[in-house]
This record gives sequence, structure tokens and C-alpha cells, in this order.
Amino acid sequence: MDPLTPTQRRALRAKAHHLEPVVIVGHHGMTPAVLHEIDVALLAHDLVKVRVLGDDRDAREAMLAQACAALDCAPVQHLGKVLVLWRPNPERAKPKAPPQPPARKKPAARTPVDPVRERRRAARPPASDQSRRRGRTG
Repeated sequence: MDPLTPTQRRALRAKAHHLEPVVIVGHHGMTPAVLHEIDVALLAHDLVKVRVLGDDRDAREAMLAQACAALDCAPVQHLGKVLVLWRPNPERAKPKAPPQPPARKKPAARTPVDPVRERRRAARPPASDQSRRRGRTG
């Protein structure tokens, strides 16, 4: 996987801030079962936190490198005993076709509400501007 740019890493760290660790690595280290669980979590969430219970910083760095190599993911952050990993989901990365707006219906011909009133309006000559201003009709 290509290394992340600082801008990408900053954005992913901001997203990961609110996450809880979904995988906890115990004293047995990165076993195949732990790697499988991290893989499942990456498929589901793209961005995961992993808590390592060991106290050795170098061992945690080695676990981070091992997980990134085995799962083809990118390391985002190693802060204390928490590792943040990211791998884009190829199925979610596919661009979706933009939704098509619903086809507009042509406005139907206006049907008169009251046919008698419509006939009277059609038969009456238009009032002049002066009579409309004064409130007079025809």
C-alpha cells in the first residue's frame, strides 16, 4: 500500500479520535487469529483502533509493522498502547452513479374549478387600469 501523505494521515487521525479499540492484542502477540480479527474489522470499518497490552514500545512498533505487512494496510498512528490502522475498502471505493432526478410530469391542462365563473371571466371585457386602481369594475 502506498504511504499516506501527512494531510491524509491528519484527516484519518481526526476520524479515529472518536473511535474505541475494536481489537485487543494480549500477551500472545499478533497471532493469526488476531490478524484475522483486524482484517474483519478493516473490511467493516476501513479505520480501526487496536489496543496492545504489552509494555514494550519496540514490540508494539514491530506488531504495527507486522500487521501492516500482513494485511496490506497503512499505519496511521501509534499513540501509547493504541495503534490506528487504515485500509480502504475496494467495494466502497467504487464511485456510485449519481441518482437521477425523477422525471417531471408535464403540467396537466388547468381544469376550471367553477365552470360558470370561468365563462363569466371569459365573456367580461378587461377592466382599464384606472378603474382597477380605484376599486371600480367595468
